[in-house]
Amino acid sequence: MFYRRFISSLAALVLALTAVAAASAHGSTYATDRRNNSKNTVQVSEPLNLAVLVQDDLVSQVGNELGVTADFIRSLPSGSRVMVGYITTGTLQVRQPFTNDLEKAARSLRIPLSSTSASSFNPYIEVIEALRNFNADWSGKNAVLLISDGLDISRGFDSSAAGHTLDLERAIKQANTRNVSVYAFYAPGVGLTSRNRLAASYGQSSLKRLGDDTGGKAFFQGINGFVTFDSYFARLREEFARAY
Repeated sequence: MFYRRFISSLAALVLALTAVAAASAHGSTYATDRRNNSKNTVQVSEPLNLAVLVQDDLVSQVGNELGVTADFIRSLPSGSRVMVGYITTGTLQVRQPFTNDLEKAARSLRIPLSSTSASSFNPYIEVIEALRNFNADWSGKNAVLLISDGLDISRGFDSSAAGHTLDLERAIKQANTRNVSVYAFYAPGVGLTSRNRLAASYGQSSLKRLGDDTGGKAFFQGINGFVTFDSYFARLREEFARAY
């Protein structure tokens, strides 16, 4: 009897260890595949001037995407200029002014605060502020990568105004005046867009309008939850390669 119980326990232990090893191998394979996939996609061939703007009150999962965002910055062609800024309460926090040191720009990324205390209530005012950092005499194409929920509630939450708020209109006008295309990644904020489907749809409509009317594009994966930026960056590289 004791021998049978010993054999059964040993067999269970072996099965458990096998499962742990398999899970570990799967996780390692996923991480490796993710890195390899980011390297094997279409690459941007022409230098560009890119401002990366991150809304500071986005959900904490966005912090997990810093690695792939930094890899994208590093993958830009030599001669590119990159600025990194955070859209936070009432201001644009410039972490890295425009620089052609892509490694330095990539290292300037930080995890978003993911708190309602950092909510700007309107990302488009800070987009306008960032656009002023583009110089008219620079060579190469100009672009903004805006990572945001796109929601403007600075004048109240009016779903009928989605895509047509005053500051969004101003941002589109300024971008076109300065010849800057805006590309947007949607991610929910910790406030309204993470719990209200109408608010999420409102924000996405605004980002789509911003992208379409400036020669850029908005990327989102439905209005529920958040996964990764992997597919966003793959499609963004294709858009840049096609446009530039």
